[in-house]
Amino acid sequence: MHADLTAHDRAESARLIERHRRATAGFGDLVHAVRSDEWGLPTPCAEWTVRELVKHVTAENLWMPSLLSGATTDDVGDRFDGDVLGDDPLRAWDVAVAEALAALDAPGALTRAVHLSFGDTSADEYVRQLLADHLVHAWDLSQALDADGRLDDELVTACADWFDAVEETYRRAGVVGRREPVAVDADAQTRLLARFGRSATRFLVERFTHAFNAHDVDAVMR
Repeated sequence: MHADLTAHDRAESARLIERHRRATAGFGDLVHAVRSDEWGLPTPCAEWTVRELVKHVTAENLWMPSLLSGATTDDVGDRFDGDVLGDDPLRAWDVAVAEALAALDAPGALTRAVHLSFGDTSADEYVRQLLADHLVHAWDLSQALDADGRLDDELVTACADWFDAVEETYRRAGVVGRREPVAVDADAQTRLLARFGRSATRFLVERFTHAFNAHDVDAVMR
């Protein structure tokens, strides 16, 4: 990191990078748990199967080295459009993540501006967006796979603190769905997911409907 950063800034940057790594690892653990017959399962993300969800997050990691190095979206173009998972989704994920994390570890990575499609933002804000995406989509993937959906408490708190300042902007832009209602005594994770338009109960109903319409008796019973 740049020498002109204060000790506080360096500590905050290191903390953000470490949190991002944990969020990425949490999603990656679930990717590696996907069985060959589960890639077509529905997820809480409307219209996305497990494969499409993993493809989306993998593509985000593929974009990361270019954007952190100062490239614009026009510079990257359509390089990461289409099926970035190919015939070996696990390897595609691992390679993309390794390159993304290496880019984040480069000296001064968090001191630059990042040129996104909707305008420029700071690198640390960009990384916070990616942390949130990995965290929330990890829950999405866990629900699709019937896996443990408990998220890292510290990451939930960090994500919620960041989201406080951008939630309404994201909602107006249509980036997140409407808030889901929650009980007054709901825990921090449930409240955060509701702010991102997630509801375990709603997805359970959607899964049942999908299984019923597909005449999949085993899935209906599950």
